[in-house]
Amino acid sequence: MNFIEDLKWRGALNQVTDEDGLLKAMAEGQIGAYVGTDPTADSLHLGHLIPFMVLKRFQNAGGKAVIIVGGATGSIGDPRPTTERQLLSEEQLKANEKGIAEQVTKLFGQNGTKIVNNADWLNTMSLPSFLRDYGKLFSINVMLKKDVVASRLETGISYTEFTYQILQAIDFLHLWQEENVRLQIGGSDQWGNITSGVDLIHTIEGNDAPAFGLTIPLMTDSTGKKFGKSEGNAIWLNAEKTSPYTFYQFWYNQADADVVKYLKYFTFLSKEEIEELEKEVAENPGARLGQKRLAEEVTAFVHGQAAVDEAEALSKALFSGDVAELSVQQIQDVFSGVPGFETSSAEQNIVDFLVTAGIEKSKRQAREDVTNGAIRINGEKVTDTDAVVKPESAYEGQYVLVRRGKKKYFLGSVK
Repeated sequence: MNFIEDLKWRGALNQVTDEDGLLKAMAEGQIGAYVGTDPTADSLHLGHLIPFMVLKRFQNAGGKAVIIVGGATGSIGDPRPTTERQLLSEEQLKANEKGIAEQVTKLFGQNGTKIVNNADWLNTMSLPSFLRDYGKLFSINVMLKKDVVASRLETGISYTEFTYQILQAIDFLHLWQEENVRLQIGGSDQWGNITSGVDLIHTIEGNDAPAFGLTIPLMTDSTGKKFGKSEGNAIWLNAEKTSPYTFYQFWYNQADADVVKYLKYFTFLSKEEIEELEKEVAENPGARLGQKRLAEEVTAFVHGQAAVDEAEALSKALFSGDVAELSVQQIQDVFSGVPGFETSSAEQNIVDFLVTAGIEKSKRQAREDVTNGAIRINGEKVTDTDAVVKPESAYEGQYVLVRRGKKKYFLGSVK
């Protein structure tokens, strides 16, 4: 399959301005494609990964990948559907630019990749130059019809955010002229901005100038929720913001109804491999082979194979209850979402400890669970109601990990 056919099979193509023209340009020699991202945070999240996966496929098809880290546009902010963005300080923007550039380099490698910052050309432009050279080429009537602008007309949109589409168009023109970029890739909400760039290139370089736009469908899960939002928190690509274990588990816990869709979109597995996994998911869903492969592939792409190995080792330790040898960092990564409590460093009777921590509702229930072998402290089963809990005996004296029954964990912070 060619680049476009592959995207269609994977469900990763929404709109393209000139499909035949794009394929012809790709066949005639190496051209560039770009994705832009504004440094509104110090890390990318799963929402950013969606267009980057298409850019990576373009690179794998022999193209040049160009990524704009929007130092200039990030100081303004791409219009939101409902409200104005909060402006960031120059210091925060610089820190965010650095973090994102490092992540993008890790995802795309050095060969066939270029990372640029639009501050290098937009910040050197004077206001009269902007208005004379570009402002006169854009029709207010057309700009008002762009979806992101039209949706804000009743509530209001600032002139700053209104002009964002012109700046994005200038970015495309600059990369077209300087980096042989012929294609811009973005989410479906970027169609208006992308076509503005195509129109600007045609106005300045001629109607025959090869410039193309491609957008990706809105990614939703089988319940209709926007992809990546089901957890209530962003899943970051920065390992310090979202641990590789949590990242791995996010993919492993995807529903059977979504796993094949995500295998197509977020992995580089072949059509044959994915169809085989699709058959496995249908015939033996309980084995979760599709989810496991999905988690392995995406985690390896973002964090490397060592992160996959550690995530799987932690999953095995959690399943078996063999948690005594986990590090403090691993405890924090794995159990950050379980019910928590605070405890003193003083030694305590096991029954009193369980009640005080809120793990058991009464001493009677506590004694019953201890006697029945339902309680583990730091991975060790406790069956003696006279046993003593020593909060500083494990995990560098920072935590006490309690398991009640087979799956219910509680994490105590030692104060």
